[in-house]
This record gives sequence, C-alpha cells and structure tokens, in this order.
Amino acid sequence: MTNKWIGALSLLLSGHLMASELVIESWRADDKALWEQKIIPAFEAANPGIKVKFNPVPNVSYTPTLWENLKAGKAGDLITCRPFDDSLALFKAGHLAELTEMAGMENFPSFAQAPWQTDSGAQTFCVPMASVIHGFFYNKKIFNELGISVPQTREQFFTVLDKVKADGRYIPLSMSGSESWVASELGYQNIGPNYWKGEDGRLALINGQEHLDDSQYVKVFEELARWRAYLGEGGELRDYGTSNELFTSGKAALYVAGSWEIAPFTDKVDFGVMRPPVAKQGDGCFFTDHTDIGMGMNPASKNPQAAMAFLQWLTTPEFAELYTNSLPGFFSLSNHFFDVTNPAAREMMEWRDQCDSTIRVATQILSRGQPKLGDELAEVSQAVLVGKMTPTAAAERLEQGLKRWYAPHQTLKAKEQECQCVEQGFMPPAPAVVLGETIESPVAAATDNAESARQAVINDEESQFSDAVELILPIVIPKQE
Repeated sequence: MTNKWIGALSLLLSGHLMASELVIESWRADDKALWEQKIIPAFEAANPGIKVKFNPVPNVSYTPTLWENLKAGKAGDLITCRPFDDSLALFKAGHLAELTEMAGMENFPSFAQAPWQTDSGAQTFCVPMASVIHGFFYNKKIFNELGISVPQTREQFFTVLDKVKADGRYIPLSMSGSESWVASELGYQNIGPNYWKGEDGRLALINGQEHLDDSQYVKVFEELARWRAYLGEGGELRDYGTSNELFTSGKAALYVAGSWEIAPFTDKVDFGVMRPPVAKQGDGCFFTDHTDIGMGMNPASKNPQAAMAFLQWLTTPEFAELYTNSLPGFFSLSNHFFDVTNPAAREMMEWRDQCDSTIRVATQILSRGQPKLGDELAEVSQAVLVGKMTPTAAAERLEQGLKRWYAPHQTLKAKEQECQCVEQGFMPPAPAVVLGETIESPVAAATDNAESARQAVINDEESQFSDAVELILPIVIPKQE
C-alpha cells in the first residue's frame, strides 16, 4: 500500500462513509458472543453506517479454509492474523494489505509489531491485538487445606507436588497427556524460558549461537519428564477438555495454564496464578507472553474504507480496554494505560513488570522448513512427557531436524554422534532442504496453498537471510510498564 493510497484513504475516512457491511474471518469461535454483544456494537455505535459480521471457523481448519476462500475471492474484508510465518505467507501472496503507515500503528511498540512484519521490519501487514501468557493456575482451597504456599523455585514446586500426591485426595498436576500441543506450549515452552533466559536464548537459536541439544534445552525436557509422576491415573491418555474439568471441579491442585482459560474458569473455581518456577530464590524470572492475535485487511475487500476504519479503531484506547476486560486473559499489545478488572488477569499482566517476557521459541523463522520445529517440538515433548522418549534423544531429534534445512545450525556445531532418537524409534522426516540443496519430501510435495506460499516466502527471503537475522536480533521484548 503506497503512501499516496493511504493518504487518499485517510481523507475518505474523515468524511461520511457510505453504508457498508464488513465480514471478519477468525478462528476464535469461542469469542463469537463477545464480538457480537460487546465489541461490534461498540464499533458500530461510533461508526454509523458500518455493519460488521463476525465469521469464525474451527481453529484447526482456519488456515486452509482461509487460503481456499481467499483464492476463490470469497474471504471476508478483515482477516484475523496468526503471528509470524502464517501471516507473512498471506502478505507475500498478496492476501493482506500493507499497513505500515496506517494512523494508529504508533500506539504499538516494536516488539508488538514484529510478528506481523517482514523479516527486515520494513513492512507491516496486521494490527497487533493481544498476547496470551503461560504459567500455572492453583486451587486456593486445596492449597489452604494442605497448608501449601505458592512455590517460587523448582525445588518448592516439586515439594508441593509431592505433598499433594502423598495426601492422596487430589491430582497434583492436571494436564493433557494425549494432545501434543499441550506438552509443547504449556509444558516445554512454559517452563523453558527460565532455562534459556527468554529472548537471549530464543534469538541465539535463530542466530545459530545456541543449539537445541545444548544442556539448558535438555534440562527442560528433564523437568518435563518428571511431571509424568504427578498427572494422576490416566494422565497419559487424558485430553485437554478433561484436564480442564478436573481442575474446575476441584479435583486437581495445579493446572498447566494459558491465560486464555481465565475467562472460562472464572466463577467455576477459586484459583490463583503462578509464574513458572525459577532455579533458586532470587534468580531473574522469564515467562512466555506470546503475541497471539492481530488483524489485517483483505486487499480484495469491496469496502476498503470501512475496513480501514475498523482497523484504525483497533488502535484506540477504547478498544484496548474493552477487549482486555471483556476477554480476560487476552492482553492488549498497545501502549495505552487502563485498569485490568479481572484479578487473575491483572496479576498475570503484572508479571511484565517483575520478569522478562519472551514468545514461543519455535514460532519465528525456525518452523519455515521441513521438518518444522513447531511440529517436531510438539511430538517430542509429548513423547518425553509420557515416557516414550528420553530428554537427550528429544533434544537431539530437534537439533538434527533443524540442521537439515536451517543454515545457521549447519556449520557452527556439527555433532559427531548419531541422533539417539533413531534408537527410540522416532525417525526424522525426509528433509526439505539440506546444505542449500532443495529436496522434495512427502510433506513438501503437498499442493496445499499455504505450504506453497510459505515455500515462496523461504525462497524470496533466502538471499537476504543474513541481513534479516541481524535485523531480528535487536528485537528484544522488554518489560512493559
């Protein structure tokens, strides 16, 4: 989008907008009532003549459905954006309009904009909306009953789990053992930042200065393996919904948590929130505050002026406060100041003042090739949790997979020993890229639109990769005040 086009559009927005109807594409089906009863009415009241429809689809089918509809010209005007590569692929394919110079973007710090920018940071294509925070919930009644204090260190954490287990009446740690994303996002990537020092470690992985089989990453798996003893009967087969029910019904003392569960759990159980424990008292703390959701404009929209008006409204203090307090656990990424009303959400948000935050370690750049680090991390994290893979084998599996296609990990540290993951029965997928040579794998051969576009992103950015990494490294997520 050119400066001239944005300027002309701003003039149109300043005048009366003709009656328009906008459609929002989203994967957040759980939020449909919130959008229809609170957010959309607030926007429509401030923007007479514009009507908005919220069109969610199931989370797992959102990306392929969106690509199909965009290709067919049937997608809505406003596109809810996942962070980093999924949305970057949409932008590269011409399915997201550029918003770099849109009025209101100055209300977001650089780290908040980074997930919806090109690698160089030169172009922005989605408005940052919210992040989610990882940690633990604890049952206040059970803690009081057993005389337990909220643990701060890992030793205290396992002492608490042992005490609950010895009592015998409650499950120490409610968690799904059957859904791999839980083991990765609420396990490995929940406690991991305290091991690899948050952004320092994450960016060192991108730069190739650290490797996923280094000791600090192996130790995360070692802790995750210890959790298995506290999941209770059937924990290895438990699904996510059942783990939620066990906690909200008062049958579990602790729950591995994403802040997105604050709203559903509120009024069902009296719970508190707990940061991931540190190694020893007084250590600096790190936690995952993941830039989760943004919104962009479909360039093929028949109502671009109205769509831009909506996006600009997303940059205002009114939206930031309304969204954060209407959906506790989704935290505004803006610089606006306001009071957070939900106690659990407010306490989690205060972690930003007490600790250093980071994002999920596999999200940026490291899942572009084959095998994707995000997919691998989910699989091996679950395998470690349920006892089917050793921590060392899991870490080596991740590093070997990354070395198959990611140049910074191919030259700086070549392992002489064979990956132990083969002995465990987990064969890595065929590589998509090996030492610069493109090799077609069964996964890469799929004719999925999203995968084709993602590969186009890789090819387009490959010649600029070194510069891109240098530009990414300074993007450190600061404490937010």
